[in-house]
Amino acid sequence: VQLQASGGGLVQAGDPLTLSCAASGRTFSSLDMGWFRQVPGKEREFVALINWSGTSTFYAEFVKGRFTISRDNAKNTAYLTMNSLEPEDTAVYYCAARVAYGTYTSTYARDYIYWGQGTLVTVSS
Repeated sequence: VQLQASGGGLVQAGDPLTLSCAASGRTFSSLDMGWFRQVPGKEREFVALINWSGTSTFYAEFVKGRFTISRDNAKNTAYLTMNSLEPEDTAVYYCAARVAYGTYTSTYARDYIYWGQGTLVTVSS
């Protein structure tokens, strides 16, 4: 599976931004999708996930109410819509995929075997 993340950039605090993750190489609807982020010197942290069918989502506490994860299986693409961005959201954002297994979903990076290259989001104050 190849994942291509895009949509990052420089925005001001409070602005919205939507990231996209285009997948190829495997049936997209067989994959759970996740978004993670990382700042230099820190471990990669979980942001949001969506299951293979789009019927289940889960968010890190620090993004609840501000970020929305979604997917379009017809377009083989997952999205992360970010609102009310804060300077603390500045990071490289990675999309990741894991083969769906029943109803189990995961917030752990180690459970995701496919990763995109990352897209930088910079939020200025």
